[in-house]
Amino acid sequence: MNETASKPGAGAPTMPGKAGTPTETTLDADAAQLRALGYTSKFDRTMSELENFSLGFTYLSPVVGVYSLFAFALVAGGPPMFWWYLLVGIGQMFVCLVFGEVVSQFPISGGLYPWARRLVGKRWAWMAGWVYGWALLVSIAAVATGGAPFVAQLLGFTPTPALTTGIALGMIVLATLCNVSGTRLLARVAMFGFTCEIIGAVVVGGYLLLFARHHDLSVLFNTFGIRSGGSYLPAFLASALAAMFCYYGFEACGDVAEETPDASRMIPRAMRMTIYVGGGAAMLVCLALILAIPDMNSILSGKDTDPVATILRTAMGEVGFRAVLAVVLVSFVSCALSMQAAASRLLFAYARDEMIVGSALFSRISPHTHVPVSALLMAGLVPAGIALCGLWMQNAVATIISFASAGIYMAFQMLVLGALIARAKGWRPAGPFTLGRWGWLINSIALAYGLSAIVDMVWPRSPNDPWYSNYGMLVTAAGVFILGASYMVLGKPYDHGNAPAGDAYTMSR
Repeated sequence: MNETASKPGAGAPTMPGKAGTPTETTLDADAAQLRALGYTSKFDRTMSELENFSLGFTYLSPVVGVYSLFAFALVAGGPPMFWWYLLVGIGQMFVCLVFGEVVSQFPISGGLYPWARRLVGKRWAWMAGWVYGWALLVSIAAVATGGAPFVAQLLGFTPTPALTTGIALGMIVLATLCNVSGTRLLARVAMFGFTCEIIGAVVVGGYLLLFARHHDLSVLFNTFGIRSGGSYLPAFLASALAAMFCYYGFEACGDVAEETPDASRMIPRAMRMTIYVGGGAAMLVCLALILAIPDMNSILSGKDTDPVATILRTAMGEVGFRAVLAVVLVSFVSCALSMQAAASRLLFAYARDEMIVGSALFSRISPHTHVPVSALLMAGLVPAGIALCGLWMQNAVATIISFASAGIYMAFQMLVLGALIARAKGWRPAGPFTLGRWGWLINSIALAYGLSAIVDMVWPRSPNDPWYSNYGMLVTAAGVFILGASYMVLGKPYDHGNAPAGDAYTMSR
C-alpha cells in the first residue's frame, strides 16, 4: 500500500501551525482536480480530516450497533458472538482499502454511484447507487425507530407504537434541521457525537470491566449448550449479524469528498481510522457488557428481553443508567444525521448527472448554506414515511428495515466487483493512496468476504417462523432490484447527461 506525497490535482499541504485549515493553494488544487474529473463544485470545502472521520465514526456508531442488537446476537450464539466484532472488522477492512483506493483517484461527492460510474459504466453505477440509496434511506428509518425506545426510557415513558413512532419522527426532523444548516454544523455535530460516543464507550466499558464483572474471559468461549440442528456453527453464524450491522459507515467519509480539503489523501486515512477506532470501541463495549451480565441463563432463555438495561442498572444504578441513555441518545441522533448527509449527497450526485427524475431540483446547492437542501429534505421525508407506516404495519416495516444491512453490503460488493472489473480492463489506480502490487489480492479477498457476509445475512434461520422473519431480506432486496431494473430499462435514466463514465482504465494509460 502506498500513499504518495501531494501532487497537482491531488491536494497540497495545509497551513503550518493551523492543522486542518485549508490554504488557497490546497483549495485551488482540489478545484483543479475536480475539473479534471469533469465537475465543478459549490460545496463548502471546510471539513477537516478529524471531522470527516467523525462523520464516518458516527455513521458506523459502535454504541448504536452494539446496543441495538446485543440481545439478538447473544441469544443467537451466546458469548462467543463477541469474536465476530473482530472477524467482521478484518473483513470490512479489506473492503475499506478498496474504497480508499477508488476515492483517492475519484474524490467525487455521492459515494458509490460516481465511483462505480468511473470504474465500470453508467448502468452498473445507476443500479449500485439505487440499491445503496434505498438501503441508506431504510437505515435512517431503522436508526430512528431503534433509538426511540431509548429516548422513551430516558424520559420515563413506557414505549408504545405511537410514542416510539413520534420520537422517531422527531429524531429525523432534528437530523434534517441540522443538515440543512450547512457543512460546518454537520461537521460540528459529528465531532460532538464522536466525542460523546467515544468517551461513553471508554468510560462505560472501563467501569463495567473494573467494577461490575461477573465472568472471566473464558466465558467468550462458552456456548452454554446453544445448538442449531445439533451443531453450534449455524448459531455462531447467526450471531454475526450484529457485527455486520455495526461495520459500515466508513464510506460516508467519501460521500462528502467535495466538502473535504485534500480529499484524495485525507479520506482514505479517515476511512481506515473509522474501522480502527469504531471497531475498537465496539469490541470494548461488547466485551464489557458480556463480562458484566449478572444472569446469563435468563437472557439466553428469553426471560430477560432487555439485557443492556439490566446490566447497566445493576452495575450503575438508575442515575448511571440514565446518564448512559443520554449518551446513547446522542449516538442515535448523530448516526441518523450522518446517514442522512450520505443519502443526500448520493441523490445530489445522481441529479447532477441528470440520472433521476427531478434532477434540476435535487442538484441545487443552497447559496447560503452550500448544501443540497432539496436532496436533504427528500432524505428526511422518505425515512419519515417508512417510520410512520409502523403505526399501522409494524410487521411490514420490520421486513423493510431488515433490508438495511443487506442492501448496504450488496451495494458495497457492486463497487468491489466493479474495481475488479476495472483492474481486468487495465485500471491502475492513480490516486495518492494505492494498494500497489497487493491490489488484486486485497480486492479479491474483499469480494469473497462480502459475498459470504451477504449469504450469511439472508440465509433463512427458522422455518417455523413467519415468512418475513426468514425471507424478509431476500424479498425486500429482490423488490428493490426489480424496481430499479424496471426503472432503468423503461426510463433509461443512464442515457441522460454527459458526465464521464467507464474511463478509469483509460485514465491509467
